[in-house]
Amino acid sequence: MKVDLTAVVPYGDTLGDGVMQLSFTLPVAMSASAKEAARQLAAGLGLDNPAVVHAEAISDAFSFFVVYAACHKAVDLTKIVVPEVKLKVLTKPEIDSAIAQTLGRKLRVIGACIESDAHTVGIDAIINMKGLNGHKGLESYHEIEAVNLGAQVTCEEVIRKIHELAADAVLISQVVTQKNIHITNLTKLVDMLEAEGLRDKVTLVVGGPRITHELAKELGYDAGFGLNTYAEHVASFLVQDIQRSPGVQEII
Repeated sequence: MKVDLTAVVPYGDTLGDGVMQLSFTLPVAMSASAKEAARQLAAGLGLDNPAVVHAEAISDAFSFFVVYAACHKAVDLTKIVVPEVKLKVLTKPEIDSAIAQTLGRKLRVIGACIESDAHTVGIDAIINMKGLNGHKGLESYHEIEAVNLGAQVTCEEVIRKIHELAADAVLISQVVTQKNIHITNLTKLVDMLEAEGLRDKVTLVVGGPRITHELAKELGYDAGFGLNTYAEHVASFLVQDIQRSPGVQEII
């Protein structure tokens, strides 16, 4: 199967058919009119032959729909450039060895879901011993001292812990994004770190399902990680960021 990377279209049943699946909620009660409204919305997006294949009431005033339709707009994949975290993913022994040789002590890391965010799945996967999907968390690394502050941690508490633990790195998880609250929270932390004179003294990393490296850099963070990120990715970045510091010799 050969794909023209200069004209990529969605794949449904056969290559090039452009078929895609959309799911969305309408703030109306389930009815025949609501189903037709869902179909017309898809058609209004320029999609061909939209069909509502699933419709379900989720309350008296909201309905959920799944629509199949064909899109024939193509994208040129060869011209797409996405900013990504530059790193060489190391093994756990390589990370421990690099920290020991570079710092001569344990790397001190704190992690938290800040402000109103109470979703700890992401930060737990990166920090906690058991990790996720067979990828052990930072607590399992011999040369990393990792402290998970948990959920709904104020920015003030993060700063207090940086001072208390003399942290080298701060990992922030943001899952809740309604009304762009993650932007507000992340910006607040950076502003407070700068006011405290701490921003240049720690490596600052943010992760979450809607986080990109480009967004993280725009907000003043050193790196941003999205989906399919594990402890070894974050630890590899931390090691390599430290080694890029002035006066530190790269040993990897």
